Amino acid sequence: MDQPLGRVAVFCASSPGVDPELGRAAYEVGRGLAERGIGLVYGGGGHGLMGDVSQGALDAGGEVIGVLPHVMIEREWGRDDLTELHLVDGMHERKAMMADLADAFLCLPGGLGTLEEIFEVWSWRQLKLNPDPVAFLNTGGFWTPMLDALQGMVDAGFLRQDILDDLVVAETLDDALAGLAARIGTELRDKL
Repeated sequence: MDQPLGRVAVFCASSPGVDPELGRAAYEVGRGLAERGIGLVYGGGGHGLMGDVSQGALDAGGEVIGVLPHVMIEREWGRDDLTELHLVDGMHERKAMMADLADAFLCLPGGLGTLEEIFEVWSWRQLKLNPDPVAFLNTGGFWTPMLDALQGMVDAGFLRQDILDDLVVAETLDDALAGLAARIGTELRDKL
């Protein structure tokens, strides 16, 4: 029997932002995951970077699993052309299901919701509640100010350096996947 596809959960903005390059980069992430046979798990939205990353994966014939709270369907944020769409009651259930479905987490540009999601799963890893590694794709240096702030937390004694060093920060999808694969023992390593 074949092993199931490795999956990466991607957190990103539900809006397009002001820089169209970020949307193009999100599309390429989705396409790149699908071309490697890596399934995409994401928030189920059809707009913004969420729409771009899912469209890239769908256009390349990839597995795309969305996890979307009911309230967002009512606001017409979802899409109905995914491999699977799981409707859940709230945001906590959404994150838990995404964590159950994925082998690793990748953060693209976004706002408060994106940060809340990625920081929660990163803290789960620190507490050994979930072993899955976490990466930030630092497209155009988008995350650099936040990364500087995190280093400031280390310098102030509020975050251990080894916890920060466990975070994968990459400029390209290839480098992000290589960093994630080095931190896990799943079939994702074989998809690179």
